[in-house]
Amino acid sequence: MSSTKSSIATASVVTDFKEITKMGLSLSVVFSSIAGYFLGAETLSLTTLVLLAFGGYFMVGASNAYNQIIERDLDALMDRTKNRPIPAGRMSVNTAFIIATSFTVLGLITLYIINPKTAMYGAISIFLYTSVYTPLKTKTSLAVFVGAIPGAIPFMLGWVAARGSFGIEPGTLFAIQFFWQFPHFWAIGWFLHEDYKKGGFFMLPTGKPDKGTAVQIIMYSVWTILASIIPVFGFTGDLQLSIAGGVLVFILGIVMLVYAVRLFKERTIKAAKQLMLSSVFYITMLQIIYVADKFLR
Repeated sequence: MSSTKSSIATASVVTDFKEITKMGLSLSVVFSSIAGYFLGAETLSLTTLVLLAFGGYFMVGASNAYNQIIERDLDALMDRTKNRPIPAGRMSVNTAFIIATSFTVLGLITLYIINPKTAMYGAISIFLYTSVYTPLKTKTSLAVFVGAIPGAIPFMLGWVAARGSFGIEPGTLFAIQFFWQFPHFWAIGWFLHEDYKKGGFFMLPTGKPDKGTAVQIIMYSVWTILASIIPVFGFTGDLQLSIAGGVLVFILGIVMLVYAVRLFKERTIKAAKQLMLSSVFYITMLQIIYVADKFLR
């Protein structure tokens, strides 16, 4: 009986650790960083890959933990967050702070070993997410714009880890993921609008799920597509994309745009969820296509 209780307690601790660091989100960020590394690497280094994966997870996990510490009282008001470790009382603020601080230090050290610029961008990401984006969420919808900056860093971070410098190539990767985040997060803000209102969060550009928000979602979807196919035209240095790769990315973008237009027409929670899923599919497949295109060209 005692061993069973111990197993349950251990499982609960592991689950809470995954939740406080948002493991699913953190792993998706690591995926973006690794994709960026493959695009920038002239010769692949397993050591750098491992350091980037762990360093990336540490930095995103730290940001998420700090975020949940700061928003613990607001999280308790919303259905989607009230069962998180801190508002549910399963984890103390001190424990979460120790995790966040430890992850910050480990992340900075790990990324610094790769090169100083990688660590610098990682530090900027944590600072913007926790010190600017998080407090702005209850004050203005411009918080999404600020949050899109740290959210766009991982894709370019991989390139910087590979090359040790910033230029047109990582800048393009940054632009792609930056523009992509608006239709993605506004779709989430749309179908969670009522829940966000309970916490006092301003996530939609017009403050509500209306035609104005839908128009902006379409506009940023178009900007995302345009940024994504720029490498086809040879303007982005060593970051290149073949015509075939560009066509595939363009088709993916049109699919996402179709769902954005559908949201404009229907303005329903179902349409917003479909757009969110299509946006996740878009950015994941785009990164896979970019990497495959480089090695198959």
